[in-house]
Amino acid sequence: MTKPDPLHLDVTIRRSDHDGSRDAHFQVPARDNQTILDVVSWIQQYADPTLSYRFACRVGMCGSCAMMVNGEPRWACRTHVKKVLNGSKVHIAPLRNLPVIKDLVVDMDPFFDKWGQAEGRHHPTQTRDDPVPRIDPEGAQRAEANAGIECINCSVCYAACDTVAGNPEYLGPAALQRAWTVFNDGKNADRQAILDAVSGSSGCHNCHSMGSCTHYCPNDLNPMQAITGLKRETVKAFIRGKSNA
Repeated sequence: MTKPDPLHLDVTIRRSDHDGSRDAHFQVPARDNQTILDVVSWIQQYADPTLSYRFACRVGMCGSCAMMVNGEPRWACRTHVKKVLNGSKVHIAPLRNLPVIKDLVVDMDPFFDKWGQAEGRHHPTQTRDDPVPRIDPEGAQRAEANAGIECINCSVCYAACDTVAGNPEYLGPAALQRAWTVFNDGKNADRQAILDAVSGSSGCHNCHSMGSCTHYCPNDLNPMQAITGLKRETVKAFIRGKSNA
């Protein structure tokens, strides 16, 4: 049995291009306080300049470096290698549940398209010429809206969701959380449009409440709680005869 090399990491990256997918193996120098993004950047700079991946801020603000690390969705910039190593090995792959463009770069269009499908947009109550209405910042409705506004659209929850994996039409936790945020915004004019959008065959009632979205959210948000809120409100609307939930 080969002993782990304490000076190097055995890194496997899932590569994808027009010729298909394959695993590529790299020996990467081990460093103190090394992140997964450091590892990927070293490979691109010193071993294979053709490796494609995304990153921007490097400090956990943009979410663009999300990828699968040993089978779990994570921000590469905030994931320290020593916390995820399997011996001296680490496997890195593109986010699941999204089409792969090349290597670790996925097509985010399906993720964002579902925001529109879930009516996760503001429906104005007034024009720009009207005075801005006062909203109680301590109100219960505002608290529900505030609970999800720190979502940065990294798609970690979407990649973690087994319901999306089994049903690609499912709107997913991020879009549904956004819908719940807008639903609870006191300045939003069309709550029923949101309920109609999220109560269909691809909507909130498809959620199996497994909680992977909440478990993996790097910002400690709770999309499952938001989805539960939408389930409750769509059922209320159905009982009132205002929805096909």
